[in-house]
Amino acid sequence: MNEQATLQPVDAADVTILVDNSIDILLPSNETAHRAPLAYDWSEREQLIAEHGYSLLLTVQRKGRTESILYDAGLGRNTVLHNMDILEVQAKDLRAFILSHGHADHHGGLEGIFQRVGRHNMPLILHPDVWRDRRIVFPTGVEIHMPPPSHSDLDHEGVAIIEERGPSLLLDGMVLVTGQVERVTDFEKGFPLQQARTDSGWEPDTWIWDDQAVVCHVKDKGLVVLSSCSHAGVINVLRHAQRLTGIDKVYAFVGGMHLTGGLFEPIIPRTITELISIGPGIVVPGHCTGWKATHEVARQLPDAYIQTSVGTRLHFA
Repeated sequence: MNEQATLQPVDAADVTILVDNSIDILLPSNETAHRAPLAYDWSEREQLIAEHGYSLLLTVQRKGRTESILYDAGLGRNTVLHNMDILEVQAKDLRAFILSHGHADHHGGLEGIFQRVGRHNMPLILHPDVWRDRRIVFPTGVEIHMPPPSHSDLDHEGVAIIEERGPSLLLDGMVLVTGQVERVTDFEKGFPLQQARTDSGWEPDTWIWDDQAVVCHVKDKGLVVLSSCSHAGVINVLRHAQRLTGIDKVYAFVGGMHLTGGLFEPIIPRTITELISIGPGIVVPGHCTGWKATHEVARQLPDAYIQTSVGTRLHFA
C-alpha cells in the first residue's frame, strides 16, 4: 500500500469517551484526563451509562478554529445521546461521523444521533464491508448474530454515506480516517470465529477488513490514534498510521485492543512488547481490550497508562 496522507498538525485535540464498557465516578482528574464532575446531587440526577459498546468524540483545534467528529455510536439506540446530554455535548456541532466497522456495539446509536442532528447530508464515512451480515460461532456451538447497520434507515435519515476502502482526510486535512488497515504482523490474525453471509451461505470472515482508525497530529507531540476495536491488531493499526502519515512518533493511543478471551490472550505478551517498542506517551485501553491485557499495559507502561471511564475528556496538547 503506497498511499500517504498529508495530515495538517493541530494545536490541540480533545477525546471524550462517550460510550465504553466501564465507568468509575470516583476517579481523580489529572493533566491529561479530565473526569466527569461528581455532582453533589448525583444520587438524584440522571447518570452516565456504561455498556458493551464504544463511542468517542474527537475535537481538534487549529489556529483558533475548533471542529468535532463522532467516531462510532455505541450499542444502545439511546446510550450515546443520553451521555451526550449529561456531558452537554451538542450533536448539532458535529461535522462528520466515522464508523470503525460493522459490529452492532459500534453502530447501534447511529440512527438516534442522526435524528437528533436534524439536518440532511451529514457525512458518514465507512468501509463498504460494513454492510456484511455476520455471526460469531464459538467452539461450543453458541452463535452470536452481528447485524450490520440498516442502509435503508440511514438513507431515510438523509445521511450522506461515503464508502471508502482507502484513507480519507476530513476537516481540511486535520483528521485522517485510515481506511482498510494493512496487515503486516505475524501474530495478529484477525477473528477466526467470525463468519459472513454470502450468496453461497455462511463463509469465514476472519480479517474484518472494514476495521479502520482515526488519527490526528498534535503539533510537536506526534500522532493521536483512536481505534475502536483494533480487529486489524493494535500494532498493525499503529504501524499503518505511521506509514500513512510519515510520522513515527505516537503521542497517544485511545481505544480497544481486542485482547480479551482465550483466543486472544496468548498474544498479549507480544502485543505489549511491540507497543513498548512504538513507545506511545499515553495509552488509554478500553472496550474490548480485556482485564488481563489492560493490567499488563498498566504494569509495563505505568507512566503511559490512563484508566478509561465514560465521561472522561482526554486533552492532548
